[in-house]
Amino acid sequence: TIIANSRKYSNGTFEEIGHLVREMVSLAETCCADGADPSCYEAGSTALSVKSCSADSPFPAHPGTAECCSHQGLERKLCLAALRHPPQPLPRYIQPSDRELCQAFRQDPREFADRFLYEYSSSYNQAPLPVLLGSTRTFLSMVSTCCISSAPTACFLKEKLERKTLSLLTLTSNQICSRFSAYGKDEVSFSYLASLAQKVPTAPFEDLLPLAEDAAELSAQCCDSMAEDCMQKKLSEHTGKVCTVLSARDGRFADCCTGKNPMENHFCILAMPPAAAPKLPEASEPTNKELCAKDGALHATRFLFELARRQPSLPDAVLTKLYDLSGKLRGECCSTKDPSACLDSKRKRMVAELLPFLEKASRLCGQYNELPFLEFKKRLRESLAQAEPEASPARLEQLLEQRVSFASTCCLPGAPPLLCAAKV
Repeated sequence: TIIANSRKYSNGTFEEIGHLVREMVSLAETCCADGADPSCYEAGSTALSVKSCSADSPFPAHPGTAECCSHQGLERKLCLAALRHPPQPLPRYIQPSDRELCQAFRQDPREFADRFLYEYSSSYNQAPLPVLLGSTRTFLSMVSTCCISSAPTACFLKEKLERKTLSLLTLTSNQICSRFSAYGKDEVSFSYLASLAQKVPTAPFEDLLPLAEDAAELSAQCCDSMAEDCMQKKLSEHTGKVCTVLSARDGRFADCCTGKNPMENHFCILAMPPAAAPKLPEASEPTNKELCAKDGALHATRFLFELARRQPSLPDAVLTKLYDLSGKLRGECCSTKDPSACLDSKRKRMVAELLPFLEKASRLCGQYNELPFLEFKKRLRESLAQAEPEASPARLEQLLEQRVSFASTCCLPGAPPLLCAAKV
C-alpha cells in the first residue's frame, strides 16, 4: 500500500502518504476479517471519502480533489480513487552510502523501511507496480542481511551484483513507461522509430518500423500490468529482436548486444548517442494526395523518419512535436472541401516558422553533445550577443540560462518527455 500510494501521489509528503496508508490498512484489517459486518467496507470507504473531502484532510493534496468532492456516493469514491499526480520528470532518489544505510536501519528498522519504500516508489513512480515490489523487496532484504553481517562491505558488493538486473529493469521500465504515459502508444512508436533512425541512419524504414511498433506494444501491455514478469520477459524478447536486426548493420549495436544480460544490453542501446549524419539526398515530401490517402499517417511518418536520420541532433521532444503537428494538419485539412488548398497554406506557414526553429534546435543540441560544457556555454553566449546586439546583459543571461537548461535536459537520449515538451 505504501508503494502503490507513493507511486500514485509522487508529490505527496511522507506524512501525507503515511496517513492514507494507515487508513487503508486499518480498513482492510477491519473489513476483511472473518465475521466482519457485510456493510463494513461500504461504511468505512464512505468515511474515508468524507475525510478526503474535509478542509483539513491529512491526505496528499491534489488539484482534482474539489471536482471529485462535488459528487456523492460511489461516483465520488471512484473519482478520488482515479486521482494521481503527474509523473516525476527525473528520478530524485539518491542511495546513501552503505554506512549511512546501516546507521538509519539500526536506529529504527520499521521507519527505515517505510521511508525507503516511499522515497524510491515516488521517485520511480512510472515503473510498473510488480517491478517496484520486486526491486524494493530485494533492496530491503539486502540491507537487513548486510547490516548484521560480520563483513558488511563484501556482503553489499555481492548483493548489489545480484540486484543489478532488477535495478536496471526499474530504471529502464520507469523511463519506458514515463514516455508511454506522456505520449500514448502511437507517439511512443514514432519516438522510438526516430531514436533508432538517429542511432542507425543506414537502416531502412522497413527494418526499423516493426521494432518501433514492438516497443510501443510492450509499453501498452506491461506498463499497467500486474503480471509479475511482464516487463522483464517482453523487454528481453524485444532486445533480442533489436539485436538480431541491427547488430550486423552497426558496430555499436553489435557491442551492446554481446552481453549475456538482456537488461544491460537494452540499457546500453537506450544510452547510445546518435550517429553522424550520412550523406543522403534531400528527403522528398509527401504530396497532398498521399497525406490525405488512407495510409496518410504512414507517408507522414516515413518523411519524419527521413528528417530524423538526416538531422541526428534534433531532440526527441522536437521530433514528437512535429509528429503531433503533422497529425493535426491532416485532421484539419483532409476533411475540408479543398484539402490541397488547406495543406498548401498551412505548409507555407510551417516552412516559414518551423524551419528556422528546427535549425536552431539541431545546432544547439549538436554543440551541446560535441563540446565540453564550459566551451558550449561560452560559444552560446557569443552567438546570442551577436544575434541580439540590443539586449541588456540581464536579458542575455536570461536567454543563455533558458537555452542551457533546454540543452542539458532535452538534448540527451531518454530526456523526460513532459518536461521537454513544455520547454519546446
